[in-house]
Amino acid sequence: MAVLAVLIPLSMLGVILVLGRYEELLLPSPRTDVEPAENGVGRLGR
Repeated sequence: MAVLAVLIPLSMLGVILVLGRYEELLLPSPRTDVEPAENGVGRLGR
């Protein structure tokens, strides 16, 4: 029983860490190198 008391929280932590890494792979990373003025908004037709 003491072994289960140690293994279950450790395995749950491992699952949470793996899911976090999996989410990082699925979601696209935000692009920070594009300035707001470079995307064409607010150019007033120039």
